[in-house]
Amino acid sequence: MSEVVVVRGRLVLASSVVDDGVVVASGGRVEFAGSVVDALEAGHGPALEQVAPAPGTYVLPGLVDLHNHGGGGASFPDVTTAAEALPGVLEHRRHGTTTLVASLVTAQPEVLVQRAGVLAELAEAGEIEGLHAEGPFLSYRRRGAHNPADLQEGSVELVRDLAAAARGYLRTMTVAPEVPGVTGPGGVAEALVEAGVLPSLGHTDGTTEQAEALIEQVTTALGAGAGHTTGRHPLGPMTATHLFNGMRPLHHRQPGPIAACLAAAARGDMVVELVGDGVHLDPATVRSVFDMVGADQILLVTDAMAAAGVADGSYELGPMSVVVHEGVARIAMPQAAPGEPEEEGPIAGGTAHLVDVVRCAVRGGVPLVDAVRSATAVPARVLGLTGEVGALVPGARADILVTDADLRPLRVLRHGVNVDVAGA
Repeated sequence: MSEVVVVRGRLVLASSVVDDGVVVASGGRVEFAGSVVDALEAGHGPALEQVAPAPGTYVLPGLVDLHNHGGGGASFPDVTTAAEALPGVLEHRRHGTTTLVASLVTAQPEVLVQRAGVLAELAEAGEIEGLHAEGPFLSYRRRGAHNPADLQEGSVELVRDLAAAARGYLRTMTVAPEVPGVTGPGGVAEALVEAGVLPSLGHTDGTTEQAEALIEQVTTALGAGAGHTTGRHPLGPMTATHLFNGMRPLHHRQPGPIAACLAAAARGDMVVELVGDGVHLDPATVRSVFDMVGADQILLVTDAMAAAGVADGSYELGPMSVVVHEGVARIAMPQAAPGEPEEEGPIAGGTAHLVDVVRCAVRGGVPLVDAVRSATAVPARVLGLTGEVGALVPGARADILVTDADLRPLRVLRHGVNVDVAGA
């Protein structure tokens, strides 16, 4: 008989918090999630006898991060073996991210293909959910931390090579709609959807109309059932990569891509990423977007890089050198001449864990259940994993995060098994 696991505390469900809640799991799957009273009525009394009330804790679904470049000193865009990448996965896992998509950055095509093959090994082993390619079909002007020498026009051939190297685990790819070869018949967006990969609009200096054209093309293709779901729930909707960051700013006479993304999210055609870590976005911006489009159209993500969970210092992000100071990662800039002010480089990813992003959103005024849903159920839906991860419902994987009242991790379970949280 499988061991029964019981976790008790303030249970955060999709739209409410159960003050005295409990999750009962067996065989790595959730059997029950709800109030203690209902658990007793459902016959789980014997399992509950050994578990005391825990009013000072929250019980959340395991978190799901769709945009993550590494942590614990490991940089996913730079690893040459799966073993090198695993510390980054475990760094986030012990902070409650039980489902993770590993992100690459713009690089030479042969490097991207090689890295995709390495990370596919981790996906096949069940350590990560898949891969996200951020680039190389991005705007030069809005490239952020991406190497300008490696940016290129849209290439269907590279898409196919990446998808093949990833062995079915390439989940999303960030593209700029104005880059030649991305939109339209025979372009990158079409090839991505056909391969079962979600295009994500980002790092763009495009107009509202260019963004709208990509959104319409992808939404129509997904609605027509294009692409492969490999036995999952349908993929989508498409996403926007870290909305606001790496985009032409919203201006009332030149609205750019942000206006198109917000409108698409409001009507349900897009889910927008927010790096709500207090560095990439002001908490008021995060709160305002939740008010505008609702939690079900928002993905809270980390955009984490190798320095997540470790000390300030010098790091690599693909071919770019990064300096982390007081937890903020920026591209390293040439030393200024004597008497000249130091130039501040672009932000180069985040150093937070996803639970930190949830905490920052809640402190900024986002309701707890909304912030949690945007870090669990919404990314699970985008990945086609509804009912499998992202929610504590019967039959789902027993991925559980227990935190204190300030959303600091206390315990993490994945597949119903305790994760070593030492150092979390």
